[in-house]
Amino acid sequence: MLRLIATSLCLRCQCVTTLPFRVRTCATLSSAENQQTVEALYDLSVDIQKVRKLNGWVLHQSPAYTKEVADLLKDMGASGSIIAQILSVHPEAVLCPPEQMQAQRELWMSVCSKQKDLVGIIEKFPASFFTSSSHHDNQRNNIAYFQSLNLNKRIITKLMASAPQSFSRPVEQNEVMVRTLQQAYLELGGEEANMKIWLQKLLSQNPYVLLKPPEVLRQNLLFLRDKGFSTAELLHLLSKLRGFVTELNPDSMRRTLAYSQDTIGCTEAELRDIILDCPALLYYPDVILAERFKGLLSAGISMSQIIETPTVLELTTQIVNYRIQRLRMHGYDVRTGSLEALNGTKKDFEISCGKLKLRRERPLFNPVAPLKGDD
Repeated sequence: MLRLIATSLCLRCQCVTTLPFRVRTCATLSSAENQQTVEALYDLSVDIQKVRKLNGWVLHQSPAYTKEVADLLKDMGASGSIIAQILSVHPEAVLCPPEQMQAQRELWMSVCSKQKDLVGIIEKFPASFFTSSSHHDNQRNNIAYFQSLNLNKRIITKLMASAPQSFSRPVEQNEVMVRTLQQAYLELGGEEANMKIWLQKLLSQNPYVLLKPPEVLRQNLLFLRDKGFSTAELLHLLSKLRGFVTELNPDSMRRTLAYSQDTIGCTEAELRDIILDCPALLYYPDVILAERFKGLLSAGISMSQIIETPTVLELTTQIVNYRIQRLRMHGYDVRTGSLEALNGTKKDFEISCGKLKLRRERPLFNPVAPLKGDD
């Protein structure tokens, strides 16, 4: 029996108060636009029309710190175009007081080795940096906690950027979920010596796993065990699927497994083998799977080919059809060949096509043909 912590966290109570809503309650809202803000944004080449359309309320706020934000970013090495881009997509940044911005800068630099890297993070996740000062203590405590786990600073930075809610909430909530994940890993046969690397990979691939109730993890693992997956196989799924066990539920997995088994026409044991080859199969609703099976079969691909390479079901029908056409142009017929040619990232697929093209265009050398010489 899995002895997992069954504490359930209520996500409704974990809502993060983002900067825009906090500002609305404590800053002055005028019926007219703050012309100083508008002019300062114009001077920075910010797309004012975009701001008016998506975040027009920001232009009515006072005070605003447009120059201070630009100076801070410039001091960290941001170019004028990057500053304009950041303020175009997240104009709320101009409502962040200078002392708050400086505190955030110091906090992030405790886990970010270079200011250039921090600028890159702010460019992609501006809302994670320009956040409410009320979360500062929680952020600091969470950073200290993850550092105590000896996690790579790059992983901590990625968590802060892509899942800021997990750093804005009390550290105790993250401690509960991390302990649950660690306990599950060990009880499923994982080695303690490898646990840190495993946890880093899991959090890197799915930062939002921290925001899920630990009880979901327990329920999903118990469901899959009841379906016949061994302890070692459960560890494989837990490691392979980027924390899927906190994003699914028994009902959705039950429907997916039932549909897949009926469509493929296999036994439960055979289906488990297919799932282990393609764990992502558990993700997709039966409606999506029906479309993908139909697309593959109508392209002349047999069910036996799909069973041999189930990962092809991870691709949309549109991508599959496009790749089949590209391969056919280079003389490769997926109906008689391996479906592995369809798999991989876009870059991997283009490399494969390039190899097929070279193979097709390269002249064959005939060792018995006479050599051409000068007459």
